[in-house]
Amino acid sequence: MGRTRAFDRDVALERALEEFWRHGYEATSVAGLTAVMGINPPSLYAAFGDKRRLFGEAVRRYQETHGAFASHALAGEPTARAAVERLLREAAEVYTDQAHPPGCMIISAGVNTSDPGVVEELRTHREASKAAIRRRIERDVEAGLLPPETDAPALATFFAAVIQGMSTQARDGASRGDLDAVATLAMRAWP
Repeated sequence: MGRTRAFDRDVALERALEEFWRHGYEATSVAGLTAVMGINPPSLYAAFGDKRRLFGEAVRRYQETHGAFASHALAGEPTARAAVERLLREAAEVYTDQAHPPGCMIISAGVNTSDPGVVEELRTHREASKAAIRRRIERDVEAGLLPPETDAPALATFFAAVIQGMSTQARDGASRGDLDAVATLAMRAWP
């Protein structure tokens, strides 16, 4: 008969998430993970599989918690402009929140990673976010709220690039005010 776990899986997963967020996939070691999670390697493997599977679970957890503001912003506003502006303003807030590592895990965790599966997983998430922005813009074009000649793919790529840059700036120490200023300037590009 198997033994019961002597640790809180959700707490351990959150700690692993922050470790990956802080150091990236490649630089995060199993020893570092087990230390912050408060468990030993056999417990990590029994509960989460290997480092790669733990990372995938941490990414999903990030999307459902810290990163959920993006989908809420795109779905919760009456226009694409309001949705994108809310997305940028909330990114400025979340990316600089002192309660967790700066920036966006999905943007930064794959930097300098040689694992093609990790690179592809994170790229897929970033592309899905960009596609969600594009779809929101296209809905407003179809509704006549934006000019018919609006290049939705280019506009979505522009705002995805702004968000990715804001994440990097936050990791480099930019304040919420600094990132709010970026959001203000970026919104001037809106058609």
